[in-house]
Amino acid sequence: MSLGAEMSRLAAIISAVVICLIVSLGWLASHYHDNATEYKRQRDKVTEQLSLAKDTIADMQVRQRDVAALDAKYTKELADAKAENDALQRKFDNGGRVLVKGKCPVSAATQTAGAASMGDDATVELSAVAGRNVLGIRSGIVSDQTALRALQEYIRTQCLR
Repeated sequence: MSLGAEMSRLAAIISAVVICLIVSLGWLASHYHDNATEYKRQRDKVTEQLSLAKDTIADMQVRQRDVAALDAKYTKELADAKAENDALQRKFDNGGRVLVKGKCPVSAATQTAGAASMGDDATVELSAVAGRNVLGIRSGIVSDQTALRALQEYIRTQCLR
């Protein structure tokens, strides 16, 4: 073989090796680029999910504070109403009078025929048992109304927003 032919053959082998290296490097670059793109996409997705989770946590904390404030407000209102009812009960138990709003009109037969009559209604006196029952019923009504207002405000401020 001649030196020129051998050089040609060596140049062909070197060219083939260089071409293989270039193709391999191109494939590696493409592979790493695809991996980098996929990792970036995954990172962006997780970052978005993290941001959403943080927003959700912040919203939940605000709602928990709002609900705690509602609870404190209506618990105090209920405690005040119970204290008032207990005071009325003690007053009643000690022989005091408790105002119960109501009307008991005097019948026409018991009214005097005089023109100077003011037409005052008769007074109503409740027995001790009836008085305690009225105060017990009042306590239940106040408790129910307070709970209802608390639930209505909770629905308005938490559920409907």
